[in-house]
This record gives sequence, structure tokens and C-alpha cells, in this order.
Amino acid sequence: MISYLLRHLQVFFYTLGQLARAPIASLMTIAVIAITLALPTGLYLLIENVQRMSTALDGGAKISLFLKADIDDTAAAQLSKRIRQALEVATVEYISPKQALAEFKRLSGFGETLDTLTHNPLPPVLIVQPSATLDTPQKLDDLVKRLRTNVEVDLAQLDLQWVKRLHGLLQIARRGVWLLSVSLALAVVLIIGNTIRLAVLSRREEIEVIKLVGGTNAFIRRPFLYTGLLQGAAGALAAWALVSLCLSLLAGPIGAVADLYASNFRAEGLGSYGIAILVGVGAVLGWLGSRIAVGRHLGSLEPR
Repeated sequence: MISYLLRHLQVFFYTLGQLARAPIASLMTIAVIAITLALPTGLYLLIENVQRMSTALDGGAKISLFLKADIDDTAAAQLSKRIRQALEVATVEYISPKQALAEFKRLSGFGETLDTLTHNPLPPVLIVQPSATLDTPQKLDDLVKRLRTNVEVDLAQLDLQWVKRLHGLLQIARRGVWLLSVSLALAVVLIIGNTIRLAVLSRREEIEVIKLVGGTNAFIRRPFLYTGLLQGAAGALAAWALVSLCLSLLAGPIGAVADLYASNFRAEGLGSYGIAILVGVGAVLGWLGSRIAVGRHLGSLEPR
């Protein structure tokens, strides 16, 4: 087992040396892979940040619970506590009829007219902010239906139209990113496969000699597989660096727009988990491209 690992370690460093001896060709291949992987990665981050931005700027989908007119502050506070404990909600804000009327006077411009009212016509209201886990129109609709079952609630209102529109657009965009990712993943496999094919053909005589002295196909294949794996992983790291550079250039304008809406929203990158997935995908695609190319051409190279 130790000798097997040592052989792989030896081939790994040998492959690094081979790539370092042809820096221009290696960098060109890595750059092409980086651009190919950066496009779907950047679109994925764009969609995720758009969803986060819509929540941050609009405060998310808020449910207005208009309570019955005879509900006092104590009953409203008890209902608020019950909702927070029993349902998936982030916050519950209580607006008394007196607060609602004062705000309406301030915003409507009819303060003097409203002062002539003999009684306050506005009901007590609970503003419910759903939890972030309720991220689909169906889940939000289910929450509204459950809130309506409370006897204190006269009307539960949520504008689901903008939620449905945004969710639908994001679903279309995600599906498009997945289709684009599959297409570009195939492109990475073809790019690395073509690079390995040329490397196999350029070392034709060396491979024939190795086979002549008893070298197995697995032994010959190993450095080419490591070449593809390393190029794929390096291309993925370069793609992450490219996407991070683009995010850093956009951070200023995005922050300025968020500040105009009094929001602390900031665009987020991949994170350590996302980087690990990206590098893993790049390495697997590189290995797969090498495996296909070597398997196709190695059999035709036999010692004469």
C-alpha cells in the first residue's frame, strides 16, 4: 500500500514538473478552462445574490394579519407570542389601532380631516415576517392559511404575485444555468481531452518503448490522468479568482445601491464549501477528459 502511494506521489510531482517545463501551453489551457468554468459560476452567484438582494431591499414577503376590532393589546400580544412559538416566522410586529392612525395621518396628509373622527376605524394589525426557510410561494401560501385559522384574525393578506413572479424568473434562470453548466462541462472535457491527445501523440515513441519493456497501460496512463486532473483543478481555482475579482469590482456599486435603500446588503462569493465543490468539479472534468483521450489513443500505440 505504501509503495502504491509512493508511486502515485512520484507521478504527481513528475506531472507538476512536466507542466512547469511548458508554462505557456499549460497557462493557456488553464486560462481557457478558467473562463469556461467562470461563466456558469458567475451566473449562479448572480442568481443567488439577486434573490438575497430582493429579500434585503423589500424586507421579504410580509404577511399582514388584520385582527378583529374587539381584540385588545393583551390578546394581540398573546397571539403574537403563540405565532412565534408555533410557526416558522422570523419576527412578529404589533401595530395598535392608535399607532396605525397616527402613521396614516402622517403619510396621508389628511390629519385635520381625520381629527374629526369620533372613533378609530383602523383594526389592530400583526406584521409577520416568515422564516427564510419559507422560500417558495406554496410554503408562504400554506403559512397564510394556517394564520387565518386563528379566531382573533379577521383577514390575512399577502401579496403573492411578486413572490410568484420572482420565484418563476429565478427558477427559469437556475434551469438555464444548469443547462449552460452541462454544456460548458462538456467543453472542458473536450478541451482537456484534446490537450492530452496531443501530449500522447507527441510522446508516441516514448510510449512504444515503455510498452516494449513491459510497461502496462495503467502505468502509461497515470501521468496523463494527473495532467488532466491538475489542469482541471488549476482552471477551477483560476475561475474562482476571476469571479472573485468581478465581485470585488462590483462591490462598490452594489453597496451604493443598497445604501440608498437603507440596507446592509453586500454581494457574497462562493465561500469555502463552494470553492471546494468548484475545484472538485474541475478536477473530475479534467480527469474524465484525460481518461477518454488516453483510452482512445493508447490502444493504437503498439511497439513495432
